[in-house]
Amino acid sequence: MCLLQPFNHPLFIAVKKIAPALAAGNSVIVKPSELAPVSVLEFAEMAEEAGLPKGVLSVLPGYGATTGKELVSNPIIRKVDITAGTATGRELGAIVGSNLAMFTAELGGKAPIVVFNDADPVSAANGAAFACFVASGQTCISGTRLIVQDEIYDEFMRHFLHKVESIRIRMGHPLNPQSTMGSVISLKQLERIQAIVQRKGKGTGKIVAGGERMTGESALDKFDFSQGAFFPPTVITNVSTEDDLWREEVFGPVVVIKRFSEEQEGVRLANACKYGLGAGIWTQDLSRAHRVAADIEAGLVWVNTHHRNDPSSPWGGMKESGVGRENGLEAYEAYTQSKSTIVNIATAKETREVQDWFAYDGESRRYG
Repeated sequence: MCLLQPFNHPLFIAVKKIAPALAAGNSVIVKPSELAPVSVLEFAEMAEEAGLPKGVLSVLPGYGATTGKELVSNPIIRKVDITAGTATGRELGAIVGSNLAMFTAELGGKAPIVVFNDADPVSAANGAAFACFVASGQTCISGTRLIVQDEIYDEFMRHFLHKVESIRIRMGHPLNPQSTMGSVISLKQLERIQAIVQRKGKGTGKIVAGGERMTGESALDKFDFSQGAFFPPTVITNVSTEDDLWREEVFGPVVVIKRFSEEQEGVRLANACKYGLGAGIWTQDLSRAHRVAADIEAGLVWVNTHHRNDPSSPWGGMKESGVGRENGLEAYEAYTQSKSTIVNIATAKETREVQDWFAYDGESRRYG
């Protein structure tokens, strides 16, 4: 089994894959992200010290385009499980398919968060901030499209923007436990985020918070932001559904916001995207919650919360967000293959009488 890991949540995501693979009796090779390999390497050493036989779990750091591609191309690999962007998933999936191996892929996301009029505005604003900006927005299920109903829109935005500003002014040294949000993974990623935000697609969108790389000193602890790849929580309103900011995964602390009137319009906006990994709903109407959750095209739907992960429940996407599921029995079974063994338990005498297909007894026989 070959497991390919991303840089975000490197150990957590690795363990989600390693545990069912080992439990099903497989030997596993893990390629961690070249940007964050250390925790997975340390885990493999700890597993061996705890008694896992040597060679059952191997970790091979390297670049995805070279090491990762070589691994999944090897015909002795009978299953590949990746967490990556959709383009990478397509490329590697084609290689895996050519080897007739099994494939699980958790890919890109562009999670909508639909806030209805009856939601508690403070809870919804706090929950949306958590959904959008935890891990600096670098998760596949990060809330990236806020879809807010008309009557609650102004009050929600007041609370949400206040929370966004409170996050920004309390950013500081990454090792300061009081700091609210850290940097993005690299300067290259920061430049990509800034380019997308500043382009704002086809002339749509208004930046109401953030939007520029952070430099200068932190108000929290005087940390020099120019030493890292820091981008503030960024909020953009009035973005067209044809804009890249609405359609493409930014993978940073950037959220776009649209308002809607009727329930079906909210669902339509939530589904107006090629991705379908995670989604959030904020409402106090349980019937509406179930109805909308069923209509939203996403493999994971949270109601009045976000990012919660039950290890026993399936985790995976629809549309261009991947194939297969992680977590629970589905993940375990995905690391196995079923086999049928048919045994004749009749006596030799009965077998002679019943199973001589070409006997000279004149009786007609039927196959099946």
